[in-house]
Amino acid sequence: MQKFIINKNKQSNGDHEVHNATTGCSYMPNLENQIDLGYHVSCHGAVAEAKRLWPGNRINGCYYCANACHTS
Repeated sequence: MQKFIINKNKQSNGDHEVHNATTGCSYMPNLENQIDLGYHVSCHGAVAEAKRLWPGNRINGCYYCANACHTS
């Protein structure tokens, strides 16, 4: 299981990005901008959890550390 976080700030395209905190990422948001999504088998579970918690927001996986869930 890997730990995932979401950036509480939107990217320029409006997406809130999910990052893999276990593997780390060069594009991780600052700690004060991270919301813990817990542990998941893959980024797919983390993205699904984020969409469940914030259904009105655009959620996307980080291109660099959650590429399997990166859609835009």
